[in-house]
Parts: sequence; C-alpha cells; structure tokens
Amino acid sequence: MPPDSTATRARLLDAAFEEFAEHGLAGARVDRIAEAAQANKRLIYVYYGNKEQLFDAVRAQRVGALFDGVPFTTADLPGFAGALFDHLLASPKLLRLGTWGRLEGAGSPIAETAQFREKIEAIAQAQQQGVITTELEPADLLVLLLGMVTSRFYAAHAVLDPATEDAWSPQCLHRHRAALTTAVGRLVAPSPPPDPTGAELSR
Repeated sequence: MPPDSTATRARLLDAAFEEFAEHGLAGARVDRIAEAAQANKRLIYVYYGNKEQLFDAVRAQRVGALFDGVPFTTADLPGFAGALFDHLLASPKLLRLGTWGRLEGAGSPIAETAQFREKIEAIAQAQQQGVITTELEPADLLVLLLGMVTSRFYAAHAVLDPATEDAWSPQCLHRHRAALTTAVGRLVAPSPPPDPTGAELSR
C-alpha cells in the first residue's frame, strides 16, 4: 500500500466527477480519469477499489459539499430552497451526475440517505413545535420541496417557448426564484388553528 496522498485523491475525485457527469458510470473510462488527474491508473483501484466505488466516493463528496454549502434550517425553508436553486444553477454537472445515477441505477444512496434522514428528523421536530405545516408527512414535504427546487432544470425547456422567452436569462431566473420561494413558503406554512366560532362548519 503506497502512502496516502491527499492531493492525488483530490485530483482523482475532481477528474472522476467531470468524467462521470459527462459519460455516466457505464461510459466513464478509468484511464481518462487517471490521465486528467495526472495519476497512475492503478491508484484508482488502490484508493477506491473499482469504478463503482469511485462513483460512490464522488457522489458522497459532492452531496456533502452541496449540503455544507447550503445550510438547512427549518426556520427558513423558502430561503433554503432559494439557496439550493442558486447552488444547482451554478453547478449543473451535479444534477447531471445525479441523473446518470438514477438512469443507470448506479451507486449507493447511502450518502444521500444519511443527509436526507437528518433533514426529515428536523422537519418532524419543527412540526411538533408548530413552525411548519403538519398536513404533510416530513418525508413527503422534503420530497416536494426538492422537486420544486429542481423542477426548472427538467421542465423549463418543455414549458417555456424559446421563441418568446429565454428560460435562462437573468430576468427569467430571478422571476422563477421568487416564485419558488413563495411557493415553498406556502407549502410549509403552519395550518391555521381551528375557528373556535365554528364559522368554517357553517359554510
């Protein structure tokens, strides 16, 4: 076992991220990764075992960096949604990596599962405190929130007419971000308390 080289590992992970985002797991080539990282191909197997385990390592690193860069707080879920949208907009290859993983059934979801479990538990606690709605199960709420954040990247090309509007212009993105945070705010808003007068029942 050669000595662990932090710099070499970092170059391999960066090169692997670019390769996997471009070609997916099946199409990725370890020789291209090694060449881009200026490293011996053998080190990929020494450090990561095989290509599938390298894919897992890349996903774990990038998911961790994503959530480190976008702090999650149930006190401001609209703000979290807006910040996550900004991050993904600046890092489109991260979405491509995730799309490849789903299409190919590649990689282990362990990294994402651990990150999301913590957020689900935080949502449940906030519901108990009356901070956010209790009308949705915590996991369902998180799925809906994440779906709203990523929806533009998957649906804008089909919904918006490129002849009349540039879906990725600063003005259009600013408008969408405002709509996103407003929609998330309404999604998570606490339910109003029952009307003690019973007026609701008389309608």
